[in-house]
Amino acid sequence: MKKRTPVSSIMTTTVISLNTKDSLETAESLFKENNIRHIPVVGGSKVIGMLSYTDLLRISFADAVGDDEQDVDTVVYNMFTIEQVMTKNLVTVTSTTTIKEVAEILSKREFHALPVIDNGKLVGIITTTDLINFLLEQF
Repeated sequence: MKKRTPVSSIMTTTVISLNTKDSLETAESLFKENNIRHIPVVGGSKVIGMLSYTDLLRISFADAVGDDEQDVDTVVYNMFTIEQVMTKNLVTVTSTTTIKEVAEILSKREFHALPVIDNGKLVGIITTTDLINFLLEQF
């Protein structure tokens, strides 16, 4: 295993994002349709927050109801905005940050994804799943 491998070699570069005008229903649909758990929230070209599927679960019954009971989520989602639910104080990394450094950050913090920012622009996202898959490839 190379010690200085940059995170750019394993990060997701096709990033789905939201903006603060999007609804929480839209966010839930994106999570489910794309089988993802973290979505960066952008304001213009700047990343201003991160919304996780866990954030939605904290305020809703997203996993507790069936498709025919979607009205419950709609009522709850209409009570909040993405900006109210998202994490705002983000830790970010660059594409040249090493995989080891990213692993250290994620192992010490209570979140599971980091936006990858180069020159103020969102270029990717790195998650604990990406790290686990990288480690599995080493064996």
